[in-house]
Amino acid sequence: MKNGLEKIYAEIPRRYELANHIMTLGFDRLWRRRAAAIAVEGGGRRWLDICSGTGEMAVYLRKLAPNETSVYATDFSMPMLSRARRKSEAEEIGFSISDVSFLPFADSTFELVTCSFAMRNLNRSRKDLLHTLREVRRVLEVGGRFVNLETSRPENALIRFAFDAYARLFVKPIGTAITGSRAGYGYLAGSIPRFYGAGELDDLMLEAGYRGVASKRLMLGAAAVHLAVR
Repeated sequence: MKNGLEKIYAEIPRRYELANHIMTLGFDRLWRRRAAAIAVEGGGRRWLDICSGTGEMAVYLRKLAPNETSVYATDFSMPMLSRARRKSEAEEIGFSISDVSFLPFADSTFELVTCSFAMRNLNRSRKDLLHTLREVRRVLEVGGRFVNLETSRPENALIRFAFDAYARLFVKPIGTAITGSRAGYGYLAGSIPRFYGAGELDDLMLEAGYRGVASKRLMLGAAAVHLAVR
């Protein structure tokens, strides 16, 4: 699946953000800003955004960061990071190519790691997702924070049904029309209903060794911000 994702993300950088904004009616931007505001509350001098894509979250972090704080962003897709690097707001962000399952950083390097709308792509299996969560924990300092923004599973059955129907009926055609990537948005539409609910993902973070795990549900549970501490 990794090679398939590389192909998908090579196809969509130019209109990736536009597709996200239209499909979520702009809520994805509000959710990222909310997650960034939560993330920066703990301060720190070294922050990392993983699976950064076109760098939206990294840019929000950079805007909120104190002058003495360094912001880094990493992703496995060169086309996506190339798009991120071209943003005028990204001049002071340090970019690197890496696989999040094997991050090229020493233990205890960062006070903050963020991730937005990527955990579903790392969920090849429960074992793989736990490995990735532990790898993120490895590069955090003791007391460092991991803030993860992701689609979620509404607890109310009727809302969950409506959310799944929207993903099935609109995400693929809208994303395909905007980006031209039928495979990419077919994958996205299918991955949303299969992913964990907020409580289940919290439990996985606890199993991966984090403490202080908590989540904030957004838009009736359609998404959630998860905070965990090493």
